[in-house]
Amino acid sequence: MATRHDTLQILASEYASAWSSGDPAAVAAFYTADGQISVNQGEAQVGPQAITELVASYHAEIPDLEIRCDLMRATGQHAVFVWTLEGHHAGSEKHVVIAGWEEWELEQDLKIRASQGWFDTEDFQRQINAG
Repeated sequence: MATRHDTLQILASEYASAWSSGDPAAVAAFYTADGQISVNQGEAQVGPQAITELVASYHAEIPDLEIRCDLMRATGQHAVFVWTLEGHHAGSEKHVVIAGWEEWELEQDLKIRASQGWFDTEDFQRQINAG
C-alpha cells in the first residue's frame, strides 16, 4: 500500500506529465469541477474550460513545453509543487528554462481545488529577448 507521501509524489509526476503532454485538458482533469488556478496573482481561471484555455495559452507560447517536478511537499490538504519549465518560445525560438511553483489546496480525493502559481516573468522575458 502506497503511503500518502508516495501518492503525492505520483500526483506531482503525473501532473508534470500532463503539462508536458501538449493536451491542456489533461491538466484541467487534475482539478475539481469548480477548481481554479491563478498565475502571479493574475485573475483566477475557474472550471475545466478556463483552465484548459490557460494551459493552451502556455502551449501556444512554448509549443515544446516540458515541466519537470523538482519537489513536492504537503501537509494536510495544502501542497507545494515546485517545477522547472523548459522549451522554446514560439515567437523568438529562444530556449527558455524557468523555475516556479504552485501552492495547492487539495480535496480529500487529491483533486486540486485551488492553485496559486508563481514564476519570474522578468527572467522569462529576458530569456526570450536574449541575443
